[in-house]
Amino acid sequence: MELYNYFRSSASYRVRIALALKGLDFDYKSVHLAKNEQFNESYSAVSASRLVPLLKDGEAVVTQSMAIIEYLDEVHPEPPLLPGDALCRAYIRALSQDIACEIHPLNNLRVLRYLVKELGVGDDNKTRWYQHWVESGLAVVEQRLKAEGRAGRFCFGDAPTMADCVLVPQIFNAQRFDCRLDHVPTVMAIFEHCMSQEAFRQTQPSACPDAE
Repeated sequence: MELYNYFRSSASYRVRIALALKGLDFDYKSVHLAKNEQFNESYSAVSASRLVPLLKDGEAVVTQSMAIIEYLDEVHPEPPLLPGDALCRAYIRALSQDIACEIHPLNNLRVLRYLVKELGVGDDNKTRWYQHWVESGLAVVEQRLKAEGRAGRFCFGDAPTMADCVLVPQIFNAQRFDCRLDHVPTVMAIFEHCMSQEAFRQTQPSACPDAE
């Protein structure tokens, strides 16, 4: 397998965690977003969207981090990242989407670039934008974790799932932008426990070969 990704991309980090949890080897293919390498012809020929991550598994090509994780879970079912019955899996998917669909799209690199370059938003207001959506979005995740009563050491019980693969990279980004996190103690307890696990540590941005 080959994973086209960028060390600082939270979506890429999600997939690196999933691969590590399943003990799957892959070739690390760097696509440096800050240097606009996603627009190189060689990558454009592989990815129509010019986004990362992208997984090549033999002749198969899978894009979008959530789809990649579910693909890996179907092809390599142990350990399961979507365990339990249909309702449990729906909970894990919903929690993952609270982050991947409601927080992340508003603060990824291309959105922040548009705010600055096209709309003339200054750095201070760009940071305020980022912090608002991350802090309010994580508050929803915190409420869900408490209200649903399904969390343990991880987002769902005591084994990592897709929700943890999605949560941890978002916290990394939140810390990078100095977001307030004292209002989400359950989220942070799960994050700290995840980071005690090798699969989350060995795949973090600073451990990547293209890290700066």
